[in-house]
Amino acid sequence: MERQGNIMQFRPDIKVVDATIRDGGLVNNFFFEDSFVKKLYETNIKAGVDYMEFGYKASKELFDVNEFGKWKFCDEESIRGIVGENNTDLKIAVMADVGRTDFKKDIIPKQDSVIDMIRIATYIYQMPAAIEMIEYCHEMGYETSCNIMAISTARESDIDMALELLGNSPVDVIYLVDSYGSLYPEQVGAFARKYRDMTEKYGKKRGIHAHNNQQLAFANTIEACSYGVSYLDATMAGMGRGAGNCMMEQLMGFLKNPKYKLIPVLKFVETEILKLKEQGVVWGYDVPYLCTGILNVHPRSAIAAMKENDTNYSKLYLGLWDKEG
Repeated sequence: MERQGNIMQFRPDIKVVDATIRDGGLVNNFFFEDSFVKKLYETNIKAGVDYMEFGYKASKELFDVNEFGKWKFCDEESIRGIVGENNTDLKIAVMADVGRTDFKKDIIPKQDSVIDMIRIATYIYQMPAAIEMIEYCHEMGYETSCNIMAISTARESDIDMALELLGNSPVDVIYLVDSYGSLYPEQVGAFARKYRDMTEKYGKKRGIHAHNNQQLAFANTIEACSYGVSYLDATMAGMGRGAGNCMMEQLMGFLKNPKYKLIPVLKFVETEILKLKEQGVVWGYDVPYLCTGILNVHPRSAIAAMKENDTNYSKLYLGLWDKEG
């Protein structure tokens, strides 16, 4: 099997994951008003979104609670303050970074939580620790995903070993993550086929989280989808770190499943996202992010350049090129 379905069909296996609060929180240190989060929750329900990621389960020993909004930590009472018992079809997710989460203390049994899925984020060299977290969260009763970050920088043999380890773990979904926004659709297609071939024998699902450094997040998402990737991350207006992510409005306009509704998303963007931009919250494609995407490096240099309004793009590119070379 090569491509799965065509653009005129809908696939019942597709799951749309809204990551606006989690990835978007990297732009404003997670200082979202409760009214914003509540309206986003209600929008996702109306739009037919399958999962809403509220933020991180970050360690309060490692991160100062006074420097971040509450969605950096996603306490149970904070989420319940928005969703109550969440008597809807929308599932609740949070992300737990390997090495940055006190998971045995802060992740309580599923029977006591309104959270449905824990998304474990890891670099490939941290895989043994990621497996430990996956097994713990599974034992606590949660759905789990493993988001392998910065896959564009990993050795192919390491990717193969990581996929085998995850295949033998209780994880439900394995994510392809283009952390640096450096991949092109042809490359994403090759990764998606590799993930498919290595995980189908274990009965695992696959997901994609794309960044928009080269304005390819949407293209890469639907390319992965065409090769059987079914969990698709997106954010409202692409809100996310640096260049941002696949835009929810683009994804909703593409998917043919009649359960997904574009109009609620458009209304949220016009009534809530535009207000954030008017308040000076900045994200989205710009030339510095293109430079880091082309060179397949972390966007921290581009983020710094954007904050300083540094438009010496050629100097940035050459400096990154020299450093990486």
